[in-house]
Amino acid sequence: MGLQEDMKIAVICSSNMNRSMEAHAFLAKKGFNVESFGTGDKVKLPGSAPDKPNVYEFGTTYEFIYQDLLTKDKSLYTQNGLLHMLDRNRRIKQKPQKFQTAAVRFDVIITCEERVYDQTVDYLNSKIPDDNVPVHVINIDIQDNHEEATIGAFLICELTGMLADAEDLDNEIDELLLEFEAKAQRNILHCIMFY
Repeated sequence: MGLQEDMKIAVICSSNMNRSMEAHAFLAKKGFNVESFGTGDKVKLPGSAPDKPNVYEFGTTYEFIYQDLLTKDKSLYTQNGLLHMLDRNRRIKQKPQKFQTAAVRFDVIITCEERVYDQTVDYLNSKIPDDNVPVHVINIDIQDNHEEATIGAFLICELTGMLADAEDLDNEIDELLLEFEAKAQRNILHCIMFY
């Protein structure tokens, strides 16, 4: 594949808020052609109590969510890092996007947890391929907190760099993923789906 600008990458977490957006920002700075998504039913953020999350529809702007949390409890959402995260997000793109409604094709899709990987694979499986163009779906488990999202972004960037440098990605990917898995000491899931 070669040049990193040529490889279309999607990074997916549940709400398109923390892990996928941290990786999106990091990869974009490195010059990768990247988009990010969520696979959940709604966009969910921690609230004032574990049983009171802040829930939004996909498509609600990061700006709206930022202002909403600012109004609800500026101190709490500053302290727990949500306002900082939303500020970063709104500088990258306008709103969280749901993967299942995106009409875009990718060469590589990287998910940030096994449940999201399963949802992504199920969705791609439900569509009838029309061009038989392969897409590599890869999962790296990343805990949903700010520190792990940062570490995860570095790992995703390192992996993406290895994939972009491959001369023949389809033939080299298994070996590359084994090498990366040993180096990162994280289990990797991988399958090939078709558009």
